[in-house]
Amino acid sequence: GPFQDIVEEDGSFKYYADGEWQTSSSRRSVTISNPATREAQYKVQACTQEEVNRAIDSAKAAQRVWAKTPLWKRAEKLHKAASLLKELKNPIAECLIKEIAKPAKDAMSEVVRSGDLISYTAEEGIRVLAEGKFLVSDSFTGNDRNKLCLASKIPLGVILAIPPFNYPVNLAVSKIAPALIAGNAVVVKPPTQGAVAGLHAIHCFHLAGFPKGLISCITGKGSEIGDFLTMHSGVNCISFTGGDTGIAISKKAGMIPLQMELGGKDACIVLEDADIDLAATNIVKGGFSYRQVLDGQRCTAVKLVLVMDSVADELVAKVNARISKLTVGSPEDNSDITAVVSEASANFIEDLVEDAREKGASFCQDYKRKGNLIWPLLVDRVTPDMRLAWEEPFGPVIPVIRIKSVEEAIHHCNSSNLGLQGCVFTRDINKAMIMSDAMETGTVQINSAPARGPDHFPFQGLRDSGIGSQGVTNTINMMTKTKTTVINLPGPSYSMG
Repeated sequence: GPFQDIVEEDGSFKYYADGEWQTSSSRRSVTISNPATREAQYKVQACTQEEVNRAIDSAKAAQRVWAKTPLWKRAEKLHKAASLLKELKNPIAECLIKEIAKPAKDAMSEVVRSGDLISYTAEEGIRVLAEGKFLVSDSFTGNDRNKLCLASKIPLGVILAIPPFNYPVNLAVSKIAPALIAGNAVVVKPPTQGAVAGLHAIHCFHLAGFPKGLISCITGKGSEIGDFLTMHSGVNCISFTGGDTGIAISKKAGMIPLQMELGGKDACIVLEDADIDLAATNIVKGGFSYRQVLDGQRCTAVKLVLVMDSVADELVAKVNARISKLTVGSPEDNSDITAVVSEASANFIEDLVEDAREKGASFCQDYKRKGNLIWPLLVDRVTPDMRLAWEEPFGPVIPVIRIKSVEEAIHHCNSSNLGLQGCVFTRDINKAMIMSDAMETGTVQINSAPARGPDHFPFQGLRDSGIGSQGVTNTINMMTKTKTTVINLPGPSYSMG
């Protein structure tokens, strides 16, 4: 089919550089396991540092030509890639099912949403990049109008895009499309889990006819090419979504723009006057439902519930009732809860759970695990001395802390080293706004679970949750810089007078 060019005869997947699908000179590969079966599923190329060098050299050359391409033609190419992504959604979704255990319906939704994101970015790019600024010098004290300043946006150069395993298609195109519409070249380093879905998505850009060398997708071990990529002198900007690795990258990257989203301990605060049914529904949707999160494997999942003691029993009972209706099983069966991405992730979650058990937390369900599959668990009466109160499980476990005041909830929320999102459930909009202002997080949702989208909304974190702001317009602006031309006139020039 349309993806035959990206597969070797032995079934391993090629990498993409200089407009071609290639086999690494290392003659080595990286194995990708199926989280549900824990068996080897795919193999991708283990690229070398020299192959990284060649890809970046090609990107630099292609970018110079691409930057001179009319804006409407860049948008036209992006629309074609979006159309191909939607047209070929079935095989790409199949990769998501096998690589990251994403249920079939949600895998399909991710691919279609990604196509929509590319198209929106193309149109928004035309609007954002078509406008510049015209400034006159006499607006500043002591100056006459003898200088005219023209300011416009120009591309940065080569963008290094590093998406995460949980949304390897959507969060890849959220970086690729803004970079391309702005006139940049892109080098993508996909996550190991999710690399094959990412390669399929890149092939849609290839089929859309983007210039040779403008887009590359380099697979391999982070230990071998990770630092080499992020510290490469040919990279002009890094857009990264992931975990603590981003902190290390930020310390090594040097003086280039960084856009990073590094995780969250998103707190859900439920007040006495809240609609408890609404809160319970959103806690389950935000913490367990695969349609909203990947078994809790999303930075914007509900990671902690802070509930006023007077309504805690009612809320816990209603959350438990909804948890009992969740299905647990394989991604092919569209189960609500499927395997977490790796054995290491499952072991980490188990360590957090056992720490809470040893320190006296109440378990609303029996803890159950089979391989990488962990059944949904609500842990009540968590206290601040437990790891679950602070650390991000990235799995189907939600801790509940019972609080006695709004101030206690705000204090706990703001004491975390993470500050991505949070949510507040209350019927009092004045109280909601006051709490939103007090919560030191990038986004606060009122009467809804945390969420990244819609994709054009600003999305950012504070403290260790990241650097910069995402969302279509913000990303386009971040991947450009301002260029000014100043016209110096022989004397002051005033119109109409």
